[in-house]
Amino acid sequence: MSTTLETGVVDPTDGRRPPLGRILELEEVDTDLYLGRSYNDAALRIYGGQAVAQALIAAGRTVPAQRRAHSLHGHFIHPGNPQAPVLYHVERVRDGGSFTTRSVRATQGGTTIFVLTASFQRPEQGFSHQALETTAPAPEELPAFEDSIDQAEAIWLPQLRANVAVDFRFPEEYPRIANARGESRPPRQRAWVRTGARLADDPLIQAAGFAYTSDLFLLSSALPPHAVTIDEPGMQLASLDHSVWFHQDFRADEWHLYEQEGIWTGGARGLARGHLYDRDGVLVASTMQEGLLRLRK
Repeated sequence: MSTTLETGVVDPTDGRRPPLGRILELEEVDTDLYLGRSYNDAALRIYGGQAVAQALIAAGRTVPAQRRAHSLHGHFIHPGNPQAPVLYHVERVRDGGSFTTRSVRATQGGTTIFVLTASFQRPEQGFSHQALETTAPAPEELPAFEDSIDQAEAIWLPQLRANVAVDFRFPEEYPRIANARGESRPPRQRAWVRTGARLADDPLIQAAGFAYTSDLFLLSSALPPHAVTIDEPGMQLASLDHSVWFHQDFRADEWHLYEQEGIWTGGARGLARGHLYDRDGVLVASTMQEGLLRLRK
């Protein structure tokens, strides 16, 4: 189970950000066995998006380069310790004429903390349409998040910045700010996002860059109707499972609009979905996540 790092779990006075380029550079220990590190000893647990991204890299390193990741499905089992390396065990499930399937088990000290199934496809031409459309002011037209709010409204921000190497700008007020004032909002939020560092041109690295980014904010989109934030005393929020569908190649280190919607809550769980668009409104990726949403008074 991966507790979201939107809460922040490092010393907010440490302005350094995780070195995403190094995080995505896995060490090959043996055949189908890779080692990843967090490079963030101050964090209390591994950011969920990091586990997703590293597992995807491990899977992709066993697949022909011309085959692109088109989907991944992961389950968070235990919180990871960022002060210890993670071993990624890859199982070669299938090598077909068009598709390749890999299963990855991430372990620390012999304990499984995360499992992933990823599918890769050779490039093909086919039908093309998208049912969804969107528009928003360009990210360059929007202020930095820090400049758009009263700093007292986002005491969590320095911690988030230190934990997650993602840049973001909101076209509208981030619902968490309104919720902190006790105001309810629809279960929708959107932000321009990009990785906080320029990444290698390798399509696998770029896909992993979005896998890393995709976990940010997503589950919290289910909270705005309830006028509570993840800072609420007694709130437990953690990712349980996470899926990403890559519709085409794109650069995760360039701005994309990430629209998120909390479509259901119940039974101490929430379900959210996301859509990622490029500047021209082309849908390039979709996500879904279920997580624990439990409020204990």
